[in-house]
Amino acid sequence: MELNTRNAAAQEWTVLQKLHERYEYGALTIKLTAVVLFFAGLVVELHGTWLALLVALLWLQEGIFKTYQGRLGSRLLVLEQGIASGELTRVFALHSDWLAQRKGLIGQVREDLGSTVRPTVAFPYLVLLVLTWVFYL
Repeated sequence: MELNTRNAAAQEWTVLQKLHERYEYGALTIKLTAVVLFFAGLVVELHGTWLALLVALLWLQEGIFKTYQGRLGSRLLVLEQGIASGELTRVFALHSDWLAQRKGLIGQVREDLGSTVRPTVAFPYLVLLVLTWVFYL
């Protein structure tokens, strides 16, 4: 791998790593927002259906965030492997690689929903939905 390509790959990795971490903070913010709004909804006696819809909406939003973060993570792995092996030929190709692998609308929805069922994403939302059911049974 020539020096300019290696430097460009390192630059791309640095930028994408920062973005990857920013998505993690964004996902945590969505989780905390869900918890705060859930308890605020209990205090103001929001109907259980609306409370459950609010939690579900935030859960889906975090799933979308995690899908985007996953794309960055996949690209980071490609960059790391290329830098380590010296065989990286494409740099700054996050979107063109994603576009080439895009699965259409149905595939995108499946990918987003797949992100929502990961245990690290689902945990607080399932608890909040169960609590909604318990408080409004």
